[in-house]
Amino acid sequence: MTARQRDENPAGIHLPLDSLPGHTSRGRLERVLRRGEFAVTTELNPPDSADPEDVYNRAKIFDGWVDAINAVDASGANCHMSSVGICALLTRMGYAPIMQIACRDKNRIAIQGDVLGGAAMGVANMLCLTGDGVQAGDQPGAKPVFDLDSMSLLETIRIMRDNGKFLSGRKLTTPPQVFLGCAVNPFAPPYDFRPIHLGKKIAAGAQFAQTQYCFDVPMFRTFMQKARDLGHTEKLFLLCGVGPLASAKTAKWIRSNVPGIHIPDAVIKRLEGAQDQKKEGKQLCIDIINEVKEIPGVAGIHVMAYRQEEYVAEIVDESGVLKGRQPWQREIRRDDQIVAERLDHILHDEITETQVDMVKTAH
Repeated sequence: MTARQRDENPAGIHLPLDSLPGHTSRGRLERVLRRGEFAVTTELNPPDSADPEDVYNRAKIFDGWVDAINAVDASGANCHMSSVGICALLTRMGYAPIMQIACRDKNRIAIQGDVLGGAAMGVANMLCLTGDGVQAGDQPGAKPVFDLDSMSLLETIRIMRDNGKFLSGRKLTTPPQVFLGCAVNPFAPPYDFRPIHLGKKIAAGAQFAQTQYCFDVPMFRTFMQKARDLGHTEKLFLLCGVGPLASAKTAKWIRSNVPGIHIPDAVIKRLEGAQDQKKEGKQLCIDIINEVKEIPGVAGIHVMAYRQEEYVAEIVDESGVLKGRQPWQREIRRDDQIVAERLDHILHDEITETQVDMVKTAH
């Protein structure tokens, strides 16, 4: 491989890639998956801030280790910087974001507008979610919308992309070129229904899926067997959700307070028996990755390391899932340095003329 990553537009890191046959987007994540490489995605913890540097500082720790970064859309019904805003910043710097869209807060008019805006900014991946109820967040008095759910949202964006139309039937000038994703939880009852429900999402337009945290590999194997029997893995790329646990206390709290996350007793006992529980939580994540990566039909992993983002590189590296492949990373360029030096000159050099004097001179 040359110094420049092959999945990068030579005319600029912020520009989309060339279209490829059989691809619905011009993004890197779809290319990696369709090449048959084991993909790695992660999540960016959105800041409670209007400072773009807070996004860039959180994103750069993933450089060279992940293929795409989820821009979370007010998960848990708590307000943070918007998914659209994070995507605008990430695409500007050449990252491959996955724009999460939750149906809780916007109606179909606003959502379709966000889809077009995101695609115009260079967002190639969109993850369709119903969204947590407002009662789960810190503003339970907010009015929920739920005009669409994850299924109808998938259908909406698929119609926009493939038919070039809004839901109203009005034609689009330029349809969005996007790779559509969904979430799936193999670890929540009714277990037998989960593979069937995934099939419905595939029919609605899902092309890739990210699962809830996997802490029970045997349960996940059972789900994957049923998904393969139904032919789902031939139509959709499935990424298994994984993540480190900070301590046994944290694991117990998550199990009791976060709906949909299943943590077996054996996991908690393993953490309780460790001298360094945080280190053991990281090793547990690596061990799970090493098991799930061998399961037929698993196309990648989705690493969720809330408040432990600094561990993502170590987890990916020590698990060996990349097999020597290096995902795209932001590189320091000569023009970046020139711009930085010029800005520093403008902002910090002593100014000899006041603005008033400059105006007088001009006249």
